[in-house]
This record gives sequence, C-alpha cells and structure tokens, in this order.
Amino acid sequence: MKQFFTLSVVCLFAISSQAQEKVDKWDLRKCVDYAMKNNISVKQADVQARIAALQFQQAKDYQIPSASFNTGYGPQFGRSIDPTTNQYTTVPLMQQSYSLSGQVQVYNWGRLKNNREANNFSAQAALKDIERAANDVAINVATYYLQVLASKEQITVSEVQIAQRKAQLEITRKQVAAGSLPELNYIQIEAQLATDSSNYISNKSVFEQNVLFLKALLNIDAALPFEVETPSVDKIPIETFSELQPEVVYQLALGNQPLQIENELKIKAAEKSVLSNKATLYPSIGGNYSLGTTYNNKAIDYTTGKKSPYFTQLDDNFRQSLGIGLSIPIFNNGQYRINYEQSKLNLKNTVLQKDQANQTLKQNIYTSYTNAVNAFEKLNASKKNVESAQKVYDFSFKRYEVGLLSTLELITNENNLITAKLQLVASEYDYVFKMKLLEFYKGQGLKL
Repeated sequence: MKQFFTLSVVCLFAISSQAQEKVDKWDLRKCVDYAMKNNISVKQADVQARIAALQFQQAKDYQIPSASFNTGYGPQFGRSIDPTTNQYTTVPLMQQSYSLSGQVQVYNWGRLKNNREANNFSAQAALKDIERAANDVAINVATYYLQVLASKEQITVSEVQIAQRKAQLEITRKQVAAGSLPELNYIQIEAQLATDSSNYISNKSVFEQNVLFLKALLNIDAALPFEVETPSVDKIPIETFSELQPEVVYQLALGNQPLQIENELKIKAAEKSVLSNKATLYPSIGGNYSLGTTYNNKAIDYTTGKKSPYFTQLDDNFRQSLGIGLSIPIFNNGQYRINYEQSKLNLKNTVLQKDQANQTLKQNIYTSYTNAVNAFEKLNASKKNVESAQKVYDFSFKRYEVGLLSTLELITNENNLITAKLQLVASEYDYVFKMKLLEFYKGQGLKL
C-alpha cells in the first residue's frame, strides 16, 4: 500500500510537471531575449568586447608613471665593493639592498592620449558588435518563429481537411449502400483521405523541423519540450506603409542600427590611431626617478667604533635621484613611418567599410519595402482566391449531394480550396514578417 501511494505521488508530480511545461509557451519576445543571452555567436561577440575593454584599460594604465620595487639579501666574497662605503674590500660580508624606481612620460605629442582614446572607441565599437550579433540572431529567430507558426497553421488546415473528408466518406458510404451512388465514388474519396493523411504527416514533419531549427538558434537542447505561443495573425499590430517609407526608415536606421554606430566608432578609433602613430615620428621627453639604500653586516660606526645598527645604515645610505631624458627617433628600419602610413590606409579602409555597410543597409530597406508591398498584394489576392474557391466548393458540394457532380470533380474543387487556404496562411505570415522587418530597421525591435 505504501509503495502504491508513493508511485501515485510520483505520477501526479510528473503529470503536473508536464502540464506546467505545456502551459509555459514561448512568444517571439521571449525567444529573442533568450537567444540574445544564450546564442553562441552573441557569446563570442561578448568575449571580444571584454578583450577590447581590457585593451582600453591597458592604454589608460600606460599614462600612469611606472614604479618598481626591488630588494635582495645575500653574501659577498672576494674582492668586491662595500655597498655602504663604495670602496674595495676583501672582507666577506652579508649585504641587503632596497630600491624603488620608475619612469614617466612628460611629453610625447599626444601619443599615449590618442592611443587611449583609440582603444576607448574600439571598446565601444565592440559593445555595439554584441548588439549587431544579437540583431542578426533576432532576425533569424523571427524568421523561424514565423515559419513554425505557419507550419502549425498548415497542420490545423490539414486536420480540418481530414475531418471533412471523413464526413464525406460517411455520407458517400450511406449513398452507396442505398444504391444512389456507385461504389467507385466511395473508393475515390477513400483514396483521397489517404492522400490527405499523408499530407498531414508531411506538414507535421515540416513543423517539427522548424521547431528544431528554432531550438538550435536559441541554443536549447533538442530533446527538451518546447511550444510556441500562437498569436492570431490578424491581430498582430502592424504599422502602415505611410509610416514605413523606405527613405524615412533608412535615415532612422543610420542612427539606431548597431552596425552603423559601430562603424562610426571604428572610424573615430582609426583617426586616433593615425595621430598616435604620427607622434612616434617626433622626439619625446621622459622622466625617471629612483630611491635606494643598502646595509651590510660588517659596517662600523666610526663615531662609536661599534657595529652600525641596521636601521641606522638604511637611513645613512638612503639615496635619491631624478632625471629627464630626450628620445629622438633617427633610424628604426622604417618601422614608425610604415606604422603611420598603414594606420592612414586603415582609416581609409574603415571609411569605405562604413560606406559599403550603409549602401547595403539602404538597399536592404528598399528591397524589404518592395517585398512588403508585393506581399500585401499577394495577401489580398490570396484572400480573394479563398473566397472564390470556397464558393465553388460550396456550390459543388450541393450539386454532389443531388448527384449532379462526380466525386472526382468534388475532390478537385476541395483540393483547390485547401490549396488556397494554405497559400493564404503562408501569405499572411510572409506579409507580417516583411512588415516587421521594416519596423525592425526603423528601430522598434521585433515584436508580435
């Protein structure tokens, strides 16, 4: 009895968990947000952004004076210099030294400053690259999300078709039994039902493949349960064509699309790199400093004739130095000059990349607008096609019921209706996606 109770509790828990998983559906916003956090391409872009941030931090640290502390302790043998008197001695002794030294750049024609700013712009560009990667993923997610919805609707249409076919088969069976129709009619409908069932299986296969593609984009285990939210396609808010004119969308996209912002930042980084490399061609001024002291165990305080104490020696031997130097580049195998010329070419190339990206963006927006207009016209044509096919089928079915139409003709008209409905479903989602793509370029994100 106890085992039966335990088993019952486990079964109830499993059923409850399955029910919860089925209720927890994924809408487009949830899919996009999840993909932006978990997609591998986005994670790779994030790693590159972290590297760029470290390089920026390094460039800032180059402007800070350097400091190095050293100390050492050990024996000294043979003829050597006494570290406390700077005179030669042959007396073995133990000595210890302390030193603190460093350098500072006084003037270098803005080389370090421009290098810091170049790395700063590069780090900002790397952050925008994360957004660009996330946007690419978002578009792919939206594409497969809508394909999942469309294939799911096609399954629904197939289910309705099979139900209608079974009803026809039952009516025809009764008419054949009553002798009002030949048995051939029943066989023809039965064969068509088999075809409908085959189409239903194919539609399910397409749906499952689209779900797997979507899971891969989201980086979700293919074995985990997954179900998308199915919004009513006619209730999805869509802006009008007047609000999505291509030139207006393009001007807005120049200011909100991550790739365009990233390119502007890369140009600024390249400009600063040119200035930084140019500065290496000119003389620079630098300063240095050092502090130090020493101790040895044989040192004598001549005022007392006794061994000099440790801290007294450190105080007596404390030394300081300051210096300033001028570095003039004369000949370095052309390295600095080549780096400078190469940085100028890199700047030109970055500008060309920006122009190419903007040209591609404009072409994509105008193409998307044209595709959206065509999709809208195709959608209207599909609606009219369904209306016409429905009228033809309704009239055909009435004639079939009174024996004025053959079974083959009825099946043909019904197939035309089903094809028109499937085409309508595809046209609806195609139109929605193309309009949402324009909204995305406009800077409104992806939402249903």
